[in-house]
Amino acid sequence: MKRNILHLLCLVCGLWMMNACKHAPEFAVTGIVAGADGQTMYLENIGISSAVILDSAKLNSSGKFEFKQPRPEYPDFYRLRLNDQLINFAIDSTETISFIADAGTFATSYSVEGSENSTDIRAITLAQLDANEEIKRIRKEYESGLISDTTYQLNALNAINTYKEVALKYIYTKPMSTPAYFALFQKIDGLLFFDLYDKSDSRAYGAVATSFNHLYPESPRAKHLYNLALQSLKVLRSNRTIDVDKITTQEIDFLDIDLPNLKGEKIKLSEAAKDKIVILNFTAYQTEWSLALNQILNTLYTDLHDKGLEIYQVSLDSDAHLWKNIASDLPWICVQDPQSVYSQTAALYNVRQLPTVFILNQQGILTKRIEEINTLEKDIRAMF
Repeated sequence: MKRNILHLLCLVCGLWMMNACKHAPEFAVTGIVAGADGQTMYLENIGISSAVILDSAKLNSSGKFEFKQPRPEYPDFYRLRLNDQLINFAIDSTETISFIADAGTFATSYSVEGSENSTDIRAITLAQLDANEEIKRIRKEYESGLISDTTYQLNALNAINTYKEVALKYIYTKPMSTPAYFALFQKIDGLLFFDLYDKSDSRAYGAVATSFNHLYPESPRAKHLYNLALQSLKVLRSNRTIDVDKITTQEIDFLDIDLPNLKGEKIKLSEAAKDKIVILNFTAYQTEWSLALNQILNTLYTDLHDKGLEIYQVSLDSDAHLWKNIASDLPWICVQDPQSVYSQTAALYNVRQLPTVFILNQQGILTKRIEEINTLEKDIRAMF
């Protein structure tokens, strides 16, 4: 009798758990992709630093698909991937989003229903793709000698600003929305359109960070964005008169670098910067301005190294032999990123042009981005 009752209880519990799972809050992604017979499409969750595959579907001649996943605890970002083409979208709750696309133009000519935020993300994505295509076009003209350096830089800046005009509509009108967050983190050539250390762009980060921190204070995305906005403000405020020694290290993470020196030994910026004022310089020795810059650095290093100055110089030269020949004559820390112009380290610091120079204080906090090299000596000596 007891055994029968026990079996009955187990059966009831099992049915209850199955029913609970069946009714767990979910979102759904459905749609049709024409011309993709036999191809596999993936549903991926886009994390802060990486994407994770959640599900996949092999499409048949009808092109129909459906994915269901547990709703996220906080608004989050997802994408559909077909080969190397992507459709980005956001999920806020338990909505059902429908897409209609063609395999050949999957990333650019799709339609979306069931999510206003995802419709806005589509507009932002298209603006980002347009900017990237324009940059590629003018780069080819520049490399072919058809346009000058000045024209290339001006046209590239115009392409970036065209994207920003689209993005800012969502950032300032709906700063609490997923499209606003999405717009901030779009990239061109691996670098963010919105520069953390630009005064105008910093306001955009601040607007979205404040809204997300208010609505979703425990969200990992909100915390990450808020820390970035704090870092941006601190660097920009350091261009005015502030006591950098009062800045604590608890609010932001240290953006560390770990690259090989001439001997092939990896040197961490965090270790080199310990208890020192550090000049962090992204450079390329093959450029015409490199010699003049190194002369300025050499003067500062000679005068102030014994007082606590260190220089951590990151070369983005593609020619390792050239780098080694020049670096061997320099007294400070010289490392090279073999990824050259595709450097993830440079992207981490949002380096848009060379040379780029940052100053870190004795606590290892990035306190200033030097906009004009001719002010570097004055700024460094002021810290001593």
